[in-house]
Amino acid sequence: MSKTPDFTKVMQDMMASFPVDASAFQNAFKSQAAMNEKLSKVALEAAEKSTEISAKWAKDTIAKFGDLSKAKTEPTDYTKAATDFASAAAEMAAENMAAFAEVAKKVQMETVELMLAAGKEMSEDATAAVKKATADVTTVAKKAAAAAK
Repeated sequence: MSKTPDFTKVMQDMMASFPVDASAFQNAFKSQAAMNEKLSKVALEAAEKSTEISAKWAKDTIAKFGDLSKAKTEPTDYTKAATDFASAAAEMAAENMAAFAEVAKKVQMETVELMLAAGKEMSEDATAAVKKATADVTTVAKKAAAAAK
């Protein structure tokens, strides 16, 4: 019965002669970590600004409730106070929603800028890696051709 050939040594030799640049993986990891740091910064700044808007909105609403809760001498004053409160609440809502929209718009713009910059950087890194790999493969091929003669 024939024995199956062991190609382990052949595969090990082939993989050893194939150029692999581990620094490319390290650089990719560093680039990804830097990108994540920038995206986290954008998200945290947005969260901070949103919290400030929410806190101000709550504080202003509580102040308006203070005016609403004061004792009135005339029954019609209660209606006027309620109307004034509703009007002020609607105005505050519009202002604060616009402020939230500005935060969202800023986050969107910064995220797009980061993605475009990352895409450009990745393209440049890929081009450099392909050039280096091509040069390495050419060198290995020349050595193999010279050894075969």
